[in-house]
Formats: sequence, structure tokens, C-alpha cells
Amino acid sequence: MPMTSHPNTHNLKADLQSNVAAALLEDVGEGDITARLIPADEMACATVITREEATICGVDWVNEVARQVDPSIVIDWMVADSQQVQANHALFKATGNARSLLTFERCALNFLQCLSGTATIAHYYASLVADTQVKLLDTRKTIPGLRKAQKYAVACGQCFNHRIGLYDAFLIKENHIAACGGISQAIAAARKQEPTKPVEVEVESMDELKQALDASADRIMLDNFSLTDMTQAVALAAGRAELEASGGITKKTILEIAQTGVDYISIGALTKDCRAIDLSMRFV
Repeated sequence: MPMTSHPNTHNLKADLQSNVAAALLEDVGEGDITARLIPADEMACATVITREEATICGVDWVNEVARQVDPSIVIDWMVADSQQVQANHALFKATGNARSLLTFERCALNFLQCLSGTATIAHYYASLVADTQVKLLDTRKTIPGLRKAQKYAVACGQCFNHRIGLYDAFLIKENHIAACGGISQAIAAARKQEPTKPVEVEVESMDELKQALDASADRIMLDNFSLTDMTQAVALAAGRAELEASGGITKKTILEIAQTGVDYISIGALTKDCRAIDLSMRFV
């Protein structure tokens, strides 16, 4: 199955530019009327700090906001993506036209605090299972329009990416199985349609697990299995397919689930429950 194990910007640039353009359009519109209170030729320098502990993500988005607002803005970074920082740590300085910096501020910080929030929660979950071999996966439960950005942030937090969308891997669930006439039929149809794409099947019982194994699924998602059933599933699969635990994963249960021997645990909370990091920009 497609996964990334560390941050990369492959295929991000076009999305990044369009994300920033859309964000500026909704925020700036016909122009920043409050910034026009400042003399047009006034220059300034501003520092951005985090007011809480965080895993940083969003450097390229901040740089792109600066480029689109005013290419003469200079950004000097004190941190890098994936870096863990403590409260009150300076993240970057921005120097340029005062009006431009004020227009740049909110949009840039929105991207930085959102993506750093995603990276921070991913890093927290990863720390809970750091002594095991399991890999934690994100899901498609992302902020609309920011799919690749959030998946990049998940990688910054030392977790891994599941499929990017509906196009790069099969994930056959209950309704697909019913419509196709069974697990083996659904897997056979997937192999015929896209022979090179990975095939994952969601199962809800040991009997369905056996069917998926017999039909040679690449990966099998164990939906809301008990710890006992997960352990039995690992023994039954014996390496014939990768196993992914999903459903009802919490901070309290994740370590026990990892210790059953499953290969992956998918967690929607990595992207859907992220909380923006508290950032502040001040002119100096």
C-alpha cells in the first residue's frame, strides 16, 4: 500500500500554490483596507512565536503566502518542518513593507497553526507506540481542499500516509462486497480492473478474514476487532497479508492494539481532530 515514512513535497507544489491563492482570495478580497492606514512606504520586521509546545509543519505554505502577497517580503526561519519546539520559541522573522506584512499575517499563520496542529497530534500518537513495530496511518478524514497538506503534516509527525484518495488503492468495504456478490468476487474484480493497484479489504469477523486471505488480499482491515480476535488474526494471517486495525482506536487502547502484532493502525483523529497551535506575530 502507498505510504510515506518521512516528509516530502512530491506533487505538493501545485496544490500548495492553489491552496494559498484560495485562502488569500477569501481573506483579502478586493484589498486589505485596514493595512491602508499604514503609510505606503513604511517598512517593518515581525517575529512569529509559538505559545505552546508543538511539532512544526507549514514552512513552504508560509513562504508561498509571502510570495503571493509581496515577493519582496523576506522570511528568516529559525525552525524546520518536523522540528519539536517548546512554548515561546521563535519560529521565523518576516521583514518587508508594513502593509504587506499585515496582509500576510493571518493567512500565513492559519496554514502554519493548522498543519503544525496536525503534525503535533500525529507526533503524540507516534510516541505512544514508539517501542513497537506498528505503523500509524492517517485516513481520508481531512479538511476539504487540504488533503495532501495534512498528509504531509502527518508525515512530519512521524506517522504514515494511507491511500491519498479513491484513485490510488482499492479499499473494499461492506457495501462494495455486497454489490459485488462477495469478498472473493470483489477482489477478483479489482485485480481485473487495475492489476497494479494495491487491494485492501475491510472485514468484520474471523470468517470474513479467512475469505480475504484465501482471495489473496494485499492488506486486510480488521474493523472493530477485539484484542483477542486481533491476536488470533495475526496468527491466522501468518504474513500472507498485511493487517490493519481500525475503528474505536483511542489513546488508552492504542498500545495494546499495537502489541497484538498488527502491521498498521489507522486513526482518523490524526487529521480530523487536529487543534490549531497557538501562534503570535508581533512587530519588533
